[in-house]
Amino acid sequence: MAHFAKLGKGNIVERVEVVSNDVATSEQAGVDFLNNLYGTKDVWKQTSYNTHANTHKLGGTPFRKNFAYVGGIYSDSLDGFNNPKPFASWSLNEDKCIYEAPSAMPDDGQVYVWNETDQQWDLS
Repeated sequence: MAHFAKLGKGNIVERVEVVSNDVATSEQAGVDFLNNLYGTKDVWKQTSYNTHANTHKLGGTPFRKNFAYVGGIYSDSLDGFNNPKPFASWSLNEDKCIYEAPSAMPDDGQVYVWNETDQQWDLS
């Protein structure tokens, strides 16, 4: 199955639709199908359910850096999807199209939450 993200104002993802691979033989064929189905001329971008942080979960070729989610953003310049910036201090890793904290979260098996005020990871 092929997945397509409908883009609204500011390239914000408004919804994600699934189209049969028999219909979506190319990205344009999927876009045309959806616009004919809804009687619109909306902007749709194909997205891959198996892509996250510019890595394909099944070892294939990553596509548009991340799977599109409602409320996420499509970047024309990066040709990728990312979620909105979670905190002012976080920066966009353009290779992966994900936001990263100024310091890595501890990897000790415990649950942490980002503390924006103190710019640190706190135990949850």
